[in-house]
Amino acid sequence: MSDAPADVPQTDPPRDEVSVTRHTVTVDGRELAYTATAGTMVLADEAHGKDGESEGTRPRARVFFIAYALDGDHDPRTRPVTFSFNGGPGSSSVWLHLGVLGPRRVVMGDAGALTGPPYGLTDNAHTLLTDSDLVFIDPVSTGFSRAEKGEKPGDFHGFTRDIESVGDFIRLWVSRAGRWLSPKFLVGESYGTTRAAGLSGYLQGRHGLFLNGIMLVSAILDFSTVDFTPGHDLPYVVHLPTQAATAWYHGALEGERPLADVLAEAETFADGEYAAALHLGARLDDSRQGEVARTYARLCGLDVDFILRSDLRVTLARFRKELLRGRGLTVGRLDSRFTGLDRDHAGAEPSDDASMTAILGPYAAAMNHLVRVELRFESDLPYEILTGRVRPWSYREFENRHVRVSDTLREALHHNRHLKVLVASGYYDFATPYHATRHTLDHLALNPELRGNVRETFYEAGHMMYVHGPSLEALARDLRDFVTWAQ
Repeated sequence: MSDAPADVPQTDPPRDEVSVTRHTVTVDGRELAYTATAGTMVLADEAHGKDGESEGTRPRARVFFIAYALDGDHDPRTRPVTFSFNGGPGSSSVWLHLGVLGPRRVVMGDAGALTGPPYGLTDNAHTLLTDSDLVFIDPVSTGFSRAEKGEKPGDFHGFTRDIESVGDFIRLWVSRAGRWLSPKFLVGESYGTTRAAGLSGYLQGRHGLFLNGIMLVSAILDFSTVDFTPGHDLPYVVHLPTQAATAWYHGALEGERPLADVLAEAETFADGEYAAALHLGARLDDSRQGEVARTYARLCGLDVDFILRSDLRVTLARFRKELLRGRGLTVGRLDSRFTGLDRDHAGAEPSDDASMTAILGPYAAAMNHLVRVELRFESDLPYEILTGRVRPWSYREFENRHVRVSDTLREALHHNRHLKVLVASGYYDFATPYHATRHTLDHLALNPELRGNVRETFYEAGHMMYVHGPSLEALARDLRDFVTWAQ
């Protein structure tokens, strides 16, 4: 019998809500049966009284996840499990899920050949489920994940608390599923790579959960590489090769050369003559400035006078607007193969990101269909594909300095010398440029004996390289090979 007064309404504690369904997918002519579990798991903190003794748990949030397990008699000691999430901050796990990893995949076409609404969903013959069970995690306030009643959502909207909540979910899932002895992997995309690097330290240090491998898709581990603050020249250097790739793709360069040759020359120029010129600042004489501007223009398809007026420093927004201004087009940020139309052709910056606009609709339609119709999870909440509700995002741990998690990743590699890392980059990605990622890895200060633990792969596509058919096939193959190698 309850001791609570009769006039005080009593509520049941929050509990997990899941839907379990069974499906098949055909891969390489072989039909694979799998079980999908979609639902929310209650995330709770341990509560303590004034004397420090445990008083049970305090529910903090409901975290939505979708897990796929290959049916059959698999030994959990050899069957890997991979935890996946995207970035934003504010993004659900939809992109990696329905783009490359999961057993179902979006049908949307590609740059220059997009399909129209209502879009489609098909079996994914490239799914990583062949080699690993999969768990897709939506951080709090994304997807169907929400803070519990009485809790402040903003408490989860920051660098450290985000890592803690996702890491605690992983620990809880592994414990309940009995997978502590399974090979364990993380795969993150964009800010999800920042999260993954942070998790590599948190999981080891807080829970003693050591990973076999981390897959970083379109990585950003050092935010100084994308900060165009005046006086900070590094972003101009590491963005230039992507500018050259973009100009090559859109036919804005003279002559016909292979992309590999264009990139090789652009990288050499960026790291050498161009970086040295920016370093000199006002000490750079007019003659040398003109030479640098002419080489820049030849490699990146811009007008020499425009580069000189920009003091050799063409910001990302200006480049995206300027390259195809004569055609009345802008180029995308996430994927510069995509082009957009602006109302103001004379403006200095694009009005939006054409690549994000092209990708959002198909993925939103496919995910809402998948969750409610195929996986039979019932909820009238809006599934937050990519939300601004997480703003402002707190980086208070990095006050007065750039966000940097590469040191955490290095420490995880040093503490766990079996840990392997895959870094996948797209040549047409302006959000996390491939040369910026390379710069970060080159400054990782990793022990020479462990450098072989890190693999780099590159694709002729953008941030979500899997929207490009050949890149999807290559990325999926590289991910499968990595999981095999890292066990």
